[in-house]
Amino acid sequence: MGGPRIAFRIGPLAIAWYGIILVFAAIVAAYVAEREAKRRGDDPEHVWNAFLLCLLFGVIGARLYHVISSLDYYLQNPIQILNTRAGGLGIIGGVIGGTIGLWIYTRRGKLDFWHWADIAVPGLLLAQAIGRWGNYVNHELYGYPTTLPWGIYIPPAYRLPGFENYERFHPTFLYESLWNLAGFLLALYIARRWAGWLRNGDLFFFYGIYYSTGRFITEF
Repeated sequence: MGGPRIAFRIGPLAIAWYGIILVFAAIVAAYVAEREAKRRGDDPEHVWNAFLLCLLFGVIGARLYHVISSLDYYLQNPIQILNTRAGGLGIIGGVIGGTIGLWIYTRRGKLDFWHWADIAVPGLLLAQAIGRWGNYVNHELYGYPTTLPWGIYIPPAYRLPGFENYERFHPTFLYESLWNLAGFLLALYIARRWAGWLRNGDLFFFYGIYYSTGRFITEF
C-alpha cells in the first residue's frame, strides 16, 4: 500500500490519509456553515458557492505559509515549492487564505463579509479539530517525551534528532484537537445565547482570540 501514510493508490498516484482527512474536514466545515446559514435565515447556497474558492485559496495560503516558515530550505531547493506530495501545509496560512477567498466571494456578491465570516467560524473550528488527526497519521507535530498514560508511540524513523531513545511523546495534536472541539461547541452556544447582542464580526474575532490562545499553549 506504500506505508501507513498512504490510504490507497490509483496507478502511480498515491492518495494519503492526511489528504483524505483534510478534504473530509473541509466538507464538514461547509456542512456546518450551511446549517448555520439556514438557522440565521440566509441562503445556504452561498456556502457551497464560496466553498471551492475558499478551499483553493486556503491550500495556496497553507503552502505559502509553510514555504515562508522554511524559506532557507526552499531558496536552496526552489523546485520543491511545488512538491506538495512531500507535505508542508500551515494551518495559519490556510485560514488566512480561506478568509481571503471568502472576502473575494462576498465582495463580488455584494454580501456582508463579517456576517458570513461569523457563519463560517463554528465549522472552521470543527474542521481544525478533525484535521489535526492528520498529524497523528503522519507521526508529526508531537510534543516532548512523556511517561503519562496517554503518551503516543512514535516510530524511530519519525523521531526528531536528540530524541531517538524516547518512545512516547505528548500528543499535542490531540490537545489542540480537543481545544478546537470545545471551541466549536462554545461558538455554537455563543451564536445562539447572545444572538441579539453580537455584532457582525464578533464571532470571527472570538475565533482569532480563542484559537491563538490554544495554539500558544500547545506550542510551548
